[in-house]
Amino acid sequence: MSDHPDPVLRLLWRYDDGAPSAPRRGRKQRLSVDDVVDAGIRIADRDGLPGLSMRLLATELGLGAMSLYTYVPGRDELVVLMVDRALGRRELPEMPDDLRDRMALVARFHYEECRQHPWLLEVSGLRAWVGPGASDLYEWQLSAVEGAGLDDIEMDQTVALLIGFAGNVARAQEAIRAEERASGMTQADWWAANADELGVVMAGREYPLAGRVGAAAGEAYQAATDPAREMEFGLARILDGLVAHVEHKRGARA
Repeated sequence: MSDHPDPVLRLLWRYDDGAPSAPRRGRKQRLSVDDVVDAGIRIADRDGLPGLSMRLLATELGLGAMSLYTYVPGRDELVVLMVDRALGRRELPEMPDDLRDRMALVARFHYEECRQHPWLLEVSGLRAWVGPGASDLYEWQLSAVEGAGLDDIEMDQTVALLIGFAGNVARAQEAIRAEERASGMTQADWWAANADELGVVMAGREYPLAGRVGAAAGEAYQAATDPAREMEFGLARILDGLVAHVEHKRGARA
């Protein structure tokens, strides 16, 4: 275990302590770290996180492969910077007055963030880096439940519950989109193509509940699932529980 601060923290915060640094050899840098990170985000938005490589990034920026490392130490550090910048680029909306509406906004904001940058759902194996984008977002998320009567741990858990649920729905939706891109077939197309065959292979089996509910859901969704409806239904039930918990705590203190 190292006692030295992690150098990526200074990159995250673009911190310069003003101390003189050794002069760089070669040409003066023509790009900023933000330029490099923004290009990485564009590639990940287009190709997914597996499609992001330092060589491709250097090519798109018109840099030599080794020149890129004068901006960021490596791909892992680049992804850390990309996550924080993606989280910090959107304007944080003003919180509404109603507690339920505030908590719903936290979940929906995270859902839209994941929809805009699906690769955020692919990020794993990285420390919980504390950068300005993530810090501003967390402060905003916590403001949704500040003063509601929850203790600090419950506030953190409430935010985790809301964004965890929203992220899972976004992940399911992205999985459907990825499968449809790979197969060239929508869920509705698959069911239409296989309805007769399912009737053959399932002959003699009775599924009265699954048949009734599945038919109703299929008619409503025009697909096997509808993540957008799952988002609204599930979020409403989570909010019911959270509001009931807050009201219970208030009643216990009265």
